[in-house]
Amino acid sequence: MKKLTVILLLALVSITGFKAAAQEETYRFDAGAQIGMAGYLGDASSSIFSKPGFSAGVSFRYLPDVRWAVRGVLNVMNLSGDTSSMDDVLPGGASYSFKSTAYDLGARVEFNFFPYGIGETYKKLRRWTPYLTIGIGGTVATCEGDSNVGFNIPMGVGFKYKLKERLNLGIEFTMTKVFSDHVDGALADLYQIKSSFLKNTDWYSNIAVSLTYEFGKRCATCHYVD
Repeated sequence: MKKLTVILLLALVSITGFKAAAQEETYRFDAGAQIGMAGYLGDASSSIFSKPGFSAGVSFRYLPDVRWAVRGVLNVMNLSGDTSSMDDVLPGGASYSFKSTAYDLGARVEFNFFPYGIGETYKKLRRWTPYLTIGIGGTVATCEGDSNVGFNIPMGVGFKYKLKERLNLGIEFTMTKVFSDHVDGALADLYQIKSSFLKNTDWYSNIAVSLTYEFGKRCATCHYVD
């Protein structure tokens, strides 16, 4: 009788455990917002930290699996620079300063170093992971009433932590190459040196903290038999 009782208890635990595993849910999308600090690097600045500005944005992710994500991002950044604080001297001893607002819209791919998530224990998921990201996009920069558009390539690293099953906290650092020399205004070639299109362009950085929420349940028919 004792043996039968033990067998029944083990069977019950196994069935209950299987049901719990089958009920663990993962999601296909997440959306959220981020705030942080932006920096400009170009003719009017020698460091991304010399004139930090405010940044804010929203994002939407498609989560095909636990290692990869495709992310759409819209960021707004305040950028500024001033040659008077630089060691380099402009021709004729001139100086130049600017303040601009940059709107960055693009798509990025993210690769997680570890399988990221909560649930699906057979996948050995972790609730934290560092990741790499790269993408393509466009930048619209407005300065003193003038607007300029440039193609961009963002590159960055980040860290994600799952606060709860559907809530994610992240921090990310990106450097964005803009294929335009007008992020700092309409004035280009401050040093009056002819250069290639690829070299004579601007960069900006963004360090941001994000909070996102997952939605869109995946199919939960794990090991389903009709």
